[in-house]
Formats: sequence, structure tokens, C-alpha cells
Amino acid sequence: MNAFPEQIMESSNLKGLCAACKGSKLLCGKSSCPILVRFYSRMKTHELIDKEDIDGSSPPSVFIGRFGYPKVLVGPMVPPVYGDTQIMDTPEMWVGRDMEEIIDFRYSLVRGTFKTDIHNVISGGKLIDITQELAMADAPADLEAKFLKRPRGGISFSEESQPFGPSAPLRKLSASSIKLDHRIEKAHYDTDLFAKEAVLGLYKSGAYVSRIQKALSAGAFGIRRRRKFVPTRWSITAVDSTISLDLIDKTKQYPLMDDFRIYFGDFLDNRWAVILLPTSWRYELIEAWYPKTVWNPFGSEVSIINSWEFYDGRRKYAEIGGCYYAARLAVNELLQKERRQAGAVILREAHPGYIMPIGVWNVREHVRETLREQPKKYITLKDAMLDISNFMDIPVSRWIQVSAVLKDHIQQRRIDDFIPNR
Repeated sequence: MNAFPEQIMESSNLKGLCAACKGSKLLCGKSSCPILVRFYSRMKTHELIDKEDIDGSSPPSVFIGRFGYPKVLVGPMVPPVYGDTQIMDTPEMWVGRDMEEIIDFRYSLVRGTFKTDIHNVISGGKLIDITQELAMADAPADLEAKFLKRPRGGISFSEESQPFGPSAPLRKLSASSIKLDHRIEKAHYDTDLFAKEAVLGLYKSGAYVSRIQKALSAGAFGIRRRRKFVPTRWSITAVDSTISLDLIDKTKQYPLMDDFRIYFGDFLDNRWAVILLPTSWRYELIEAWYPKTVWNPFGSEVSIINSWEFYDGRRKYAEIGGCYYAARLAVNELLQKERRQAGAVILREAHPGYIMPIGVWNVREHVRETLREQPKKYITLKDAMLDISNFMDIPVSRWIQVSAVLKDHIQQRRIDDFIPNR
């Protein structure tokens, strides 16, 4: 028990500063110490999970690894508590929660693992059957997990997937009756239905995006002979990308928006400005990472990265990664609601209070939440950008300098420019 804080510090990218700070001086510049956040979260459940047998109500939750592909670690995640644990693995419910609450949810989940080939989804045995049923479940399910050894490891963080707690190889797994989501179950048993059609059908039926991602990851969809496990990180982006591309096809059929709009949001020390332009479809996500944040821990200046597409889309995977597709989904949901076509530029400032990565859901759900607010409307882009300077710290000139879409809009002349008295 006493060794735990030192083990975390040894693995920290900031271990030199951590040794001098010990969590009290915040020398890293963050608003709270990420090491202590993890430590206190673990201490809340340490005695409950420091054993070889754990039983409780899975939210439900599964995780499919990617290392060793095509032979990967597969398995459920189970907390040492019973009851309605759904919130522990439903990011759609996390908007408005602080970082400590989210970490508490996730650290309580112990990941059980067993190795299997990605194609072994049809007749892989009891462990695979339970894991797949959990991925299709509609409510928490009671599990009893017996491990080969006590769960070990700190909390696992990724910008793509939600964090989770310690893990251990499974020896035995049993489950009480698992209540399946009837919509997902129907798609699962349709072995002639393509995975893309299953994903889009479930989304249109109102299923949570996170549940669709989970089921796709567990190999629940697709032509029977082609079904396979999909690493969780990949399934998250695959679902966001598939849904957003389908929405974009519809967006392109709508009339253009007739004004400039900006939506502002501030969550988990991330500031968002979503700019909608009265143009044909085009899209860009620009992220600015301040020094001492997750992806700029040692920098002395703000680090900015962007990815974009114009009307015909893009062919290469976005440099920004999964966040690009998550935000693209969110903005097209709004355009469907408005029944309008527009260009979109999303600005994100990640400030030092964003102390650790917690998954792509952070982008999808907080851009969605930002777009639920009333927008400010403007006649010109110049007026809109001036207002951004009142909310974002980075100067407007820097955003424009980095942006592909904004520069194109400012520099390229259009037919409208030649119409008098418009």
C-alpha cells in the first residue's frame, strides 16, 4: 500500500517536478495534482478490489485491446459493488460531472482479460459469450469474476477511450441473466445485415452512441462469417465516422444557413467555440494545448494542431485523431435539426485544469452540449471573430493563421461578392 504513490510518480512524465512538489505546490501548473487524483480514487476502492474474486454489477462494460492484434485481450469490466452502476460506463451521462467524479467511476471498474483471436466471436466459449452479451446489454448485469491473480496496474488513460482501473487475467466468469437491448439484439441476430447498416439503424433508433460502439467492438454486427472483435479505440472512431458521414450526405442537400453563428462552451477547463459559416459543407477542428496540459506537458508555448476537410471530404485519417470524427458527428446533428447546410470550424482551448485524458466522449458530448446553447448571430465573419476574442485567450489572428477553412473563406472571392447591394 505504501509503495503505491511512488509507483505512480515513477511512471509520471513529470517525475522530476513531482518529487519536489509532492502534490502540494502544483509545480506542474495544473489546478490539481493528477497523481493524487488517481491515488485518492484508488484508495476508495482498494480494499474491495485487492483480491482474486470480485463480484458486482457491470454497468455493463467490456474492453477489447489492440496490442498483439490479431490476438487481443478481451473481457468484461466489473466494479466491486451491486446496483445501478450504469453511469460508470455511459459517457452521455457525464456532462456536468467534474474530473474527480469521472475518475472515481472508472477506477472502480476492474478489467478481466483473456486472449483470443479477433475472428473467434461465434463459437469461442462461455467467456466470449458473456462478454458479447454484456456488450449488447440494456442494463447493469451481476457478474462473479475469478482471477488468476489479484488485479494490478494503475488507471489506464487514453484520449480515445474512457479510462479504466486495474486488470487481471480471468480464471472463471459467471453472470446472472443479462437483459439485452432489443434493438441491438435484433441487429445481432440478423446475420445478413452489414455492420454499417446496423450502426446507422441503431443510431436512428435512438441508441446511445457509446452502446453502439461497445457492441461493434464485441463483434456483434455484420455478415456472420465476417464478424470479428474490434479494438475498443478503433470501434469508437469507426462509429463516430460512419454516423457523421451519413449525416453529411444529408447536410449537403439542405439550403445554406443565412448568417454566421457562434456557440460557446466551457467544460473541464476546455473552452469551445463552434463557428458556423453560411457556406457549403466544410469542416475543421483546431485544438490548442496550453503548457502543462496532457499533450503539452513540457512546452513553454501553446501547441496548436488542426485537421480539416472541404466539400469532398478527406481521404487520410485525421491528424488530430478520433476527436475529429466525434466533433464532426456532433455538429452535423445540429445541422440536421436546423435542416441547414453550413461550414463549421471548432476551436478548442485545453487549459491546465484538463489534467488527464479521459476519452473522445469528452469532445463528442461537450460539443453536443455547446450546441444546445443559444448561438450568437452575426452579419459578417469579422464581427463573429471579434466576439471570439472576448471568450478565448488565443488571439483571433492566431486562429486564422492556423486555420485552413477560415483562411479560405477570407481570401477566396465568391459570386456573392459581385452582387451589388446584397
